[in-house]
Amino acid sequence: MTRILKTGAIGCAVAALVVACAPAPTPEMQAQRQHEIACFAGTVTGAFIGGAIGNQFGGGRGRDILTAGGAATGAVAANRYSC
Repeated sequence: MTRILKTGAIGCAVAALVVACAPAPTPEMQAQRQHEIACFAGTVTGAFIGGAIGNQFGGGRGRDILTAGGAATGAVAANRYSC
């Protein structure tokens, strides 16, 4: 069952990427799409970096909390910067 879910999630991600990268009908729509992709990419990158930094501190359950907090903080900061 988990393999089916993973395969489905990967398939949906690939389909979304193909649709997002397709050319838009107008230049304005293309610019908007590129902005949305950059915004999403910045937010995800910020979450990864924040999580990696948060993971360097604490121990045990505290490390998990700091990792999640770092990921959330990084995502918010990157979203504000990239959007």
